[in-house]
Amino acid sequence: MSANEAIHRATKSSIIVSILMIVVGLCAIVVPEVFGAAVVLLLGWLLVFGGAVHLAYAWHIRHHHGSGLWWGILIGLIYVAIGIYMLVHPGAGLASLTLILAIYLFMEAAVELMMSFHLRRLKGSGWLMFDGIVTFILAVLIFKTWPSSSAWVIGTLVGISILFSGISRLMLSRGVHGELRNAMKSPLAP
Repeated sequence: MSANEAIHRATKSSIIVSILMIVVGLCAIVVPEVFGAAVVLLLGWLLVFGGAVHLAYAWHIRHHHGSGLWWGILIGLIYVAIGIYMLVHPGAGLASLTLILAIYLFMEAAVELMMSFHLRRLKGSGWLMFDGIVTFILAVLIFKTWPSSSAWVIGTLVGISILFSGISRLMLSRGVHGELRNAMKSPLAP
């Protein structure tokens, strides 16, 4: 397989992933409460299972790292306790996730804006800047409405962010795909 064929396949895969992101984003916007609750429950179970893994690993290494046993048990118990708390009190978990989400979106916006500056010569890179600006606005909206709107904010705002990320990636992938097609049509192409 030539380099052009590999790039062509990669951009096609990127377009498919972008379309899936758009669909998931739209679903999260339509039913934000369900998406928010699902995120809390998923995270709760991941913490419980992660804690169980920490406990099992701590028990497994108990003969090799004496002091590591107690730290591993402590970390495992913290994971399990937080996971169970989130499963039993999903509202509190959702409020916490909402605040963490705002912090994450601020960081994502900063990275996307830096990437858009770094990739500014590529066709479609303006969509990354647009995505960064939208993500920054979403982070500000979360901070302004927290904690009263935690029930719907996770699903709605994450849905919007996923939607715009999917759109920006789709436009960037299409731009790269188009440039590759033009390069392959060029008389100088190998």
